Amino acid sequence: LTGSFQKLPDAIHDAMRRNLKDYLFVGGMPEAVKVFSEKNSIRECLEIHRNIIHSFKDDFAKYAPRADKSCMEQVFESTAQSVGQTIKYSRLAQNYSNITLRKAFHLLTRAQVISPVYSASAQGLPLGAGANTKSFKALLVDIGLMQSLCDIHIEKEYRKDDFLDIYRGALAEQFVGQHLLSLKDRNLYFWTRDAKSSTAEVDYLTQMNGEIVPIEVKSGSSGKLKSLHLLLQSAPHINRCLVFQDSVYSEIPEQKLTFVPLYYASSLTLER
Repeated sequence: LTGSFQKLPDAIHDAMRRNLKDYLFVGGMPEAVKVFSEKNSIRECLEIHRNIIHSFKDDFAKYAPRADKSCMEQVFESTAQSVGQTIKYSRLAQNYSNITLRKAFHLLTRAQVISPVYSASAQGLPLGAGANTKSFKALLVDIGLMQSLCDIHIEKEYRKDDFLDIYRGALAEQFVGQHLLSLKDRNLYFWTRDAKSSTAEVDYLTQMNGEIVPIEVKSGSSGKLKSLHLLLQSAPHINRCLVFQDSVYSEIPEQKLTFVPLYYASSLTLER
């Protein structure tokens, strides 16, 4: 899994970070990428994002009478604003029943506009066998559309140097998550533990090369990864964990931790 990761020279590391910051706001929609490559303007990309979002919403009318168009629009927007958070149907839109909200969410999922990320126990493979479909998070199809739907203050957020601080870390979690979802035949999960005294959560669980791999998107040292350490204590069969952060590559083998720069998320698509 970590064979393709390495510490890059500072100049290359800094260049990769600059390109990544642009991608966090431009996203990967072909028209947005084309406009940015020609005009180097994130603001002009936002207009492209708005047009794509408007087209999506126009298409929602095609799902009637299976789902309410207005409900689908609210669920679409609320899901974007909830990336990185556990979702409850009742919080996705007001004045709709849970049945109506569930239908809207599942239709958006079938349309591949959003992707649910269910909680799993991490006690064995396949991860889906221990999944809890009542506890879930979600990701958008594209990070550019996500930040546009969240109406992020571009000037303020773009000036931030720590990528994990941009929009409370939600953009970084979306970035890593959408690359994990791009892995062929992979489903994505997360781990959570609810206890009376405290709760713990690890951002993602995936299966790679026949192993369960927990993944955190977080800044800080190993001492701040309390949830990840709790998971490792409860699942000693896990051999390695990835922590995506805004720093250079490093490892703590005795703790089963590999710290990986965010820009390496795209190279996970090469792992099988």
